[in-house]
Amino acid sequence: MTGGAGLRQALAGFAGKTVIVIGDLITDEYLFGKPSRISREAPVLILRFTEREVLLGGAANAAHNVHALGARVVPVGVLGRDAAGDELLALFHAAGIATDGIVAESGRPTAVKTRIMAGGYQATRQQVVRLDREPAGELLSITEDALFARLSALGARADAVIVSDYGYGTVTPRVFERVRAVARRTGAIVSVDSRYQLPRFTGVTAATPNEAELAQLTGTEVDDERAVDKAGRQLLERLDARLLLVTRGSRGMALLERDGATTFIPIHGTDEIADVTGAGDTVISAFTLALAAGATPGEAAALANVAGGLVVMKRGTATVAASELRQALAGPAS
Repeated sequence: MTGGAGLRQALAGFAGKTVIVIGDLITDEYLFGKPSRISREAPVLILRFTEREVLLGGAANAAHNVHALGARVVPVGVLGRDAAGDELLALFHAAGIATDGIVAESGRPTAVKTRIMAGGYQATRQQVVRLDREPAGELLSITEDALFARLSALGARADAVIVSDYGYGTVTPRVFERVRAVARRTGAIVSVDSRYQLPRFTGVTAATPNEAELAQLTGTEVDDERAVDKAGRQLLERLDARLLLVTRGSRGMALLERDGATTFIPIHGTDEIADVTGAGDTVISAFTLALAAGATPGEAAALANVAGGLVVMKRGTATVAASELRQALAGPAS
């Protein structure tokens, strides 16, 4: 496994990097309630409302993770002219993240994921149900033009571009072609995390599917390392990508290099996972930043594995700070 000194050196290089995160910006809303009684109207639990929390979700969470890791981040995406969009902008401003890459579209709602959380003050609060409010239909051509222009203007100084696609249509084929053109001109790393349409994003540096997505994309079972390797190689060829980082939950990660080996990395820390919400955003952020900072693919995957192991121990949509990563690398394991 890669030495701790190399990982710490890569981490030290994060601060000087600029990353564009383009994709679907989502408002993550958490509504907390304390169980009260069973309803007389239907056999359902009544929760007494206690608090509401709003967090950066989707591509906004990926951007937040890049920022927390110490790099300069520029989110590029679309919000509606609505309360959820205003809340997301306010969260970006509060975090100190620039919003000049964000386009507002009238009549298109901001994507919102509302999680209803139940539990007492001392007990672990569990997600009971999730309600998604999703934008439908394609972007207006004027919105696509605006994204195109922002990518062109902001991409000139980017060391890396993360495409964070949650299926809401922000990264159109024309917008993605602009991402590739910008990267060709600047030599920027391009990495992709796509929930539903990964094969559309070809010719990139890296992609970060999870095991279930790998199985679905290749039509094969990926229940052991040999199967992951075989399916991963198929997907690498199909994507014309240089690297594939497959997240495997409690079994860690698999790094496949187009011109090299396959490396299986055991999970960092414990497999007593608290919450996987947004963990993929943390992984792609750390992996991409490490590559941009000059780390080898093995070092970048090792850093991403540590970051992923830290973030799943936190509840809700969360980030990992550079200081936490530094502390973890300085521990006994390094």
